[in-house]
Amino acid sequence: MANDIKLKRAYVPAEPSDGVRVLVERLWPRGVARERAAIEHWFKDLAPSPELRKWYAHTPERWPEFRTAYRAELEGADRDALDELSELCRTDQVTFVYAAKDEERNSARVLRDVILARI
Repeated sequence: MANDIKLKRAYVPAEPSDGVRVLVERLWPRGVARERAAIEHWFKDLAPSPELRKWYAHTPERWPEFRTAYRAELEGADRDALDELSELCRTDQVTFVYAAKDEERNSARVLRDVILARI
């Protein structure tokens, strides 16, 4: 199951096939009701720092630098949170829920890569 960490925008309805839905944003997605989001875990401390998020501003040209900087932040992140998320992904079907419009260049993709390398 670990190789099947799904990614899904917060604005797309939850489905049973999502498994455990984990919000991987520092801020709650605008306009998304908590009931509709069906979030079971929220790892906001593993999301990019506010400074990095604001700098990136989802500018495609900054994607390579963003990935490197975010990975560096994750190296210094709360080990307990990383361990907890890794274990969850190792044992359950997990979907990382994110708010970004860009489905190819977002922090959830970077976090998924880091978690998959750990498990």
